[in-house]
Amino acid sequence: MERETEPSSSRGDREEDVKVIEWEEFDNELTRLWSLSSALKLATEKKMTLQPKLESLIQVSAESLRRTNELEEMRQRLESKKLMVDKTSVTCKVTEQDLKKKEDDLSAEVRSLLVGGTTLSIAKSKLQESNCQLEGESGYAHLKTVTNKLRKRQQYMVSQVSFIYPLKIEAGPSQDQELESFPGGSRLVGTKPVSQGSVRILGLPFSMAPFTKMSFFTDKKEVQKSATALGYVAHAVSLLAPFFGVPIRYPLRLGGSKTYILDYAPYIEPSASDMSPVSTLSENAKFVEFPLFLDGQDTTRAAYAVFLLNKNIEQLLNFVGESSLGPRQVLANLKELIRIIQSPDYIYS
Repeated sequence: MERETEPSSSRGDREEDVKVIEWEEFDNELTRLWSLSSALKLATEKKMTLQPKLESLIQVSAESLRRTNELEEMRQRLESKKLMVDKTSVTCKVTEQDLKKKEDDLSAEVRSLLVGGTTLSIAKSKLQESNCQLEGESGYAHLKTVTNKLRKRQQYMVSQVSFIYPLKIEAGPSQDQELESFPGGSRLVGTKPVSQGSVRILGLPFSMAPFTKMSFFTDKKEVQKSATALGYVAHAVSLLAPFFGVPIRYPLRLGGSKTYILDYAPYIEPSASDMSPVSTLSENAKFVEFPLFLDGQDTTRAAYAVFLLNKNIEQLLNFVGESSLGPRQVLANLKELIRIIQSPDYIYS
């Protein structure tokens, strides 16, 4: 049914398109149709004429568009390369600044190296001159002469200390023997060291008895004399050590009969009740002060202070090549030290 309806509808449309022309107007219509046919033919000819030109123009336009696209792509690549060049330029400037800074630092180091090289060259030449002076017998003789002069000067300074604090050996009830009266100056072989009770410093004896055990019956005068004698010994040691350039291991705080000795690593830990206000631990310096006198009834700290003082004297004895006479022989060790230094063998040893 649909197929039958379609032709019928098309025929109706054609019937509507058909125009009825009167005979009187037929000539006019025919003329108009002829002119329209001529115009159509002319337009068709023009179309055929313009078609190659239009095709060539279309090709030209397409080619132009293609080239325009290529130019745009090239422009974009150029912009990206330009950005890369700018980044590279900034990096080069930063690198150049770093290089300039490093050059300045290197120049300063080269200058300091030149100064150091000059100083080293001068020191080397001086060292060579010193070596030349020390080479051979003349150099050794000069060294021996200077050493002998130095030791003579040390002997003189020690004799001054011995004059200030004379050490005497108590040989009998009424006879004193001066330290300098030892013959020869060398230690006697086979002799025993003189006991503490037989040596006096500036007429004062020293005894370890009060420092080992304190009792109610202890003589206060003997304790005071021992403290004064220890103060003299401490002062003498503080004078002798700089003569030989020896820094004593346990520094001293001089105060006569109230002298203290410092221990930077104490072997005993003092309690809060035993420590006096003077011997408290310092916040800036980690050391403990021990009294070279009896402070109250506590004898341990004083005995330890005597032990440290004897260690200082032993240090000086070791410097001159001798050993200590004993851990409690304070006056005997000091006497032995002064005797060795004042002996003639000390100059040529």
